[in-house]
Amino acid sequence: MKRIKELILATAVLSCICAANAFGQGGERRPPMGGHRGPPPEAYTACEDKSEGDTAEFVSPHGDTVTGTCELEGDQLVLRPDNPPDRGRRHNVNE
Repeated sequence: MKRIKELILATAVLSCICAANAFGQGGERRPPMGGHRGPPPEAYTACEDKSEGDTAEFVSPHGDTVTGTCELEGDQLVLRPDNPPDRGRRHNVNE
């Protein structure tokens, strides 16, 4: 009887995980149409000839100056912005 309860519980948990993935709630964020994943090329270029922990900046394609700190990502340095863009969050006008 105990084994049957464990099997039912495991099946229920697995079903919930599968349902969450089927409805896009698996935790993976997808960029909006035409968007990109990861840092822009300028974030890597800004840290060329720099060391980890150095500050750097670049001008984004939107014309904004992005400042931040160079951090190691894999085997490359990339600029991590001081104020990262607010992506994927909806703003409530009443906030």
